[in-house]
Amino acid sequence: MFDALQNGLSSAFKTLRGHGKMTEANMREGLKLVEKSLLEADVSFDVVRQFMSRVTEQAVGEKVLKSLNPSEQVVGVVYQELVQLMGPVDHSMHLLGKSDVSVLMMCGLQGSGKTTTCGKLGRYLKAQGRAPLLVAADLQRPAAIDQLHVLGEQLDIPVFSDRGEQDPVKVCNAAVKEAKQLGANVVILDTAGRLHVDDELMKQLERVDRQCNPNQVYLVVDGMTGQDAVNSAKAFNEALELDGVIITKLDGDARGGAALSVKQVTGVPVKFIGTGEHLDAIEEFHPDRLAGRILGQGDMLSLVERAQREFDAEEMQAQEERLRKGEFTLDDFKKQLSQIKKLGPMQKVLGMIPGMSSMTDALGDVDPEKDMKRLFGIIDSMTPAERRNPTKLIDQSRRRRIAAGSGVEPSEVNDLVKQFDVMAQMMTQMAGKGIRERMKMAREMQASLTNPNGQLTRKKQGTGKRLSPKEKAKLKKQRDKELRRRKRDNRGN
Repeated sequence: MFDALQNGLSSAFKTLRGHGKMTEANMREGLKLVEKSLLEADVSFDVVRQFMSRVTEQAVGEKVLKSLNPSEQVVGVVYQELVQLMGPVDHSMHLLGKSDVSVLMMCGLQGSGKTTTCGKLGRYLKAQGRAPLLVAADLQRPAAIDQLHVLGEQLDIPVFSDRGEQDPVKVCNAAVKEAKQLGANVVILDTAGRLHVDDELMKQLERVDRQCNPNQVYLVVDGMTGQDAVNSAKAFNEALELDGVIITKLDGDARGGAALSVKQVTGVPVKFIGTGEHLDAIEEFHPDRLAGRILGQGDMLSLVERAQREFDAEEMQAQEERLRKGEFTLDDFKKQLSQIKKLGPMQKVLGMIPGMSSMTDALGDVDPEKDMKRLFGIIDSMTPAERRNPTKLIDQSRRRRIAAGSGVEPSEVNDLVKQFDVMAQMMTQMAGKGIRERMKMAREMQASLTNPNGQLTRKKQGTGKRLSPKEKAKLKKQRDKELRRRKRDNRGN
């Protein structure tokens, strides 16, 4: 999400840092790169112009230019302006009491992910202690009714539909009556969509809005469509007076222009963002956290919240106790990796940790998820005793047996044992330390693995020198061999 924008802004700030003494001229040169990055991210031209006017006014001021670190001051100015551009956001859905029925009206164009978002929102509300009812009010597309029923079964949420009715207003009103009988207290209306905004669609939605009187009206827009999403939001808001926007598909190649533009252009806040295909992949929209991600500062709050939802608290407590005693086995290592997998793709997780976003570039074309499966295969091929004490027990003959059982080379088993030895030392050192100390240790580990350009490098044991040409050639040979093996694996799959 926002990779292109993040890289563009990082390049602009690097240019600013490259200047010795900061002057107004080279400050404006750097700010032009910031402006270019925003336009390439498909942010509305008018929004960029207003945004850059505010940033430039502060950045070329005497206070910034004469500060000890003007480039860092500019980053701070851009951060604050990004937060102001996208916020503030009231995350309250202003629902009625649990004894009453609240009605949420969802609207949007076809292909925006509206029906799936209804399911995600239903799951979100259910986790908040609400009893939702999904309503198939999109009578133009029978597949939407079927899709909503499938989602309801997956989520164990009731779905109301009437395939014989042609009037969506009657379906919605009947659904509210049904909700009272079922004991549901939030009705989510999945209304009709079109391939584009037209008068017929708007008139139908206006009738639903006027006669069903929903408590909140949310527009679902496709984050991949950039400025088209902002334009549709403007049209829907003029017809319905929206209470919020939900931007979907921000986990893919979305350039971020919609998220940065929609509040400024329409005055309607972004309430939620969709961050994946799974039904739990919906997040409350926090401008400050997103601004941090865009500027490569990570988003630890969202990561911690996700970890609290996904991690097994009792298991984590038991692991912490074993670490305090200096106990860390390959079984513990596997359990921790399994917990981390629940947070999402590894590169996405690294991007949310302050100071670790450059690791995603250093990983290059490496597939962490596939490598994790190979690690699990190696660990599962070991005996319980070997998993408890791999460094001491796994000799050459055992390496061959484990490699044969997991379908890898013996050298990969050897590499895992060596990496585990380092990991065990670090994990036991982290035991009992606070989050700040752990983050500091993680950043120090990253610094030891990367060169000044943010690329992975290996250092000789006991020295800080780079690899010799002979060692580099050997490493390249090993890397080429690994790439050929992966290609064979991919062809086999």
